[in-house]
Amino acid sequence: MFGLGIGEIAIVVLIVVLFFGPKKLPQLGKGLGQAIREFKNAGSELNSESGEEKRKT
Repeated sequence: MFGLGIGEIAIVVLIVVLFFGPKKLPQLGKGLGQAIREFKNAGSELNSESGEEKRKT
């Protein structure tokens, strides 16, 4: 995962918790999950549209 070890990941998580606070983390996770879901939906929609265009020609 990007060449990061367990120690580096732990430091990043600690900094995020200190910066945002533990009460905001569930909201951040939910927002990140929704963003990833929207990105995947847009990508699959784009792929299906390009597949339809190839079939028409």
